[in-house]
Amino acid sequence: MYIYENRLKTFEGWPFDEGCSCTPENMAKAGFVHTPSGNSPDVAMCFFCLKELEGWEPEDDPQLVKQDFVVVSLSSLVDEGSGCSSLRRLVGLRWKLVRRGGFALGTEADL
Repeated sequence: MYIYENRLKTFEGWPFDEGCSCTPENMAKAGFVHTPSGNSPDVAMCFFCLKELEGWEPEDDPQLVKQDFVVVSLSSLVDEGSGCSSLRRLVGLRWKLVRRGGFALGTEADL
């Protein structure tokens, strides 16, 4: 799911299309994959942190929604005080992604 086109393919049957902020293209660009269930056709999961979100509205901007929950998730990880160096590296990479204003995987040097 690191590749945009693969994420985009998961949005077949996504209930929001043209004229909405949360189009399949915008969702995939923000790093989401479509993971619908029987009674929730609008469930999307961030493939990077595995958080699922549902209850999308046409005006929801996936990039802004993602930034909101990434900041909250990272804050809770840091508050736990983990001494794990790989966790610190992951948190650092995620902050870089947020600061860049878009979802793009960093280079190996970023890890």
